[in-house]
Amino acid sequence: QVQLVESGGGLVQAGGSLRLSCAASGTIFSISAMGWYRQAPGQQRELVATISSIGSTNYADSVKGRFTISRDNAKNTVDLQMNTLKPEDTAVYYCNADISTTWNRRSRSAYWGQGTQVTVSS
Repeated sequence: QVQLVESGGGLVQAGGSLRLSCAASGTIFSISAMGWYRQAPGQQRELVATISSIGSTNYADSVKGRFTISRDNAKNTVDLQMNTLKPEDTAVYYCNADISTTWNRRSRSAYWGQGTQVTVSS
């Protein structure tokens, strides 16, 4: 099957930077959109950034100008460069990808990583 594995989370001071990485592996025919979401305690999971298969990006207003999403289609990876981090960025960050396992579009499904903790101290 398909697995997504995140890495790069940790503790950082306000104003600092972190780079999150996510690698997809398994039976993959193609990957359409990929993205990063986050969930803080007591809050709903929210979109942080997405990137299409051809590189079109979309960002939440709260991170626009500070975060950059990128992907490597050859390696099935997606990264999130996070700069000028704020305490309100503290959350568990989840990698997401829409993946087809065969040529059939009905095989496409959303996959999620296990999440990586990002903590920004004030």
